[in-house]
Amino acid sequence: MPDTRIQSSEPVTAIAGTLGFGLGLRHQHYQEIADTPGKVDWFEALSENYMVAGGRPLHWLDRLRRDHPMVLHGVSLSIGAVDPLDIDYLHALTTLAQRVEPCWISDHLCFTGHAGVNLHDLLPLPYTEEALAHVVQRVERVQDVLGRRILLENVSSYVQYAESQLSEWDFLAAVAERADCDILLDVNNIHVSAFNHEFDPRAYLAAIPAARVRQIHLAGHLHCGTHIIDTHDHPIIDDVWALYADAIRRFGMIPTMIERDDDIPPYADLVAELDQARAVAAQALASRGSSP
Repeated sequence: MPDTRIQSSEPVTAIAGTLGFGLGLRHQHYQEIADTPGKVDWFEALSENYMVAGGRPLHWLDRLRRDHPMVLHGVSLSIGAVDPLDIDYLHALTTLAQRVEPCWISDHLCFTGHAGVNLHDLLPLPYTEEALAHVVQRVERVQDVLGRRILLENVSSYVQYAESQLSEWDFLAAVAERADCDILLDVNNIHVSAFNHEFDPRAYLAAIPAARVRQIHLAGHLHCGTHIIDTHDHPIIDDVWALYADAIRRFGMIPTMIERDDDIPPYADLVAELDQARAVAAQALASRGSSP
């Protein structure tokens, strides 16, 4: 069988160091990205969409990867579940990573199913010492199989567990340090959960180890009055932009991506919103540099 892996023109680590602002790779925009990509530094591909033997999505991923750095982002790792790790899934992800040579691979700090049933949602964990030890062990196993560190993303949540012993941010930080993995910090998810559970989102930022943050997500949501739902189908709001500026002041310039998963706007609109992210980050970095 011929080697179908895409060879990057420079080492992945070198490419990763140049990443600034990216967008999620969505099928509505394949042709436009190929023809007129605009000022987008990289793209994030949803792993499960391309863990297939062939077809149109994989064709476009191959084509676009030749010209653009990619990262892989999954929704099915279920790192916090009590079911055994899905080794077939990990092997398929490894095969995809060998083909794409992503700058990094990420998934979510959550569980997505129980007793072999996929619930198709990103469900929060109880933040206990027992859960922490369980997740750390599983992350180490996943990283052994993939042969690389992974990034874990904080999820938005709508319920809390009475058994929790740690805050969400302390749990996330502890997983990253003990498992020696990195963090995909979703600023919108922090805002959503902070509103839903009445905590200070800036306390969350302050507790996260800066050396572990490798990527930032920005997105929109649906405000229902009494609670917020993380829908990824609206533009980013001012409060999330302000929290993003605080994140950049704390962590420095972290590769940043805008997620849009429903009500997908024209590609040019997303590129314009990405320009806004650049402007917010630049202003935050400037104010960071001028601080006493």
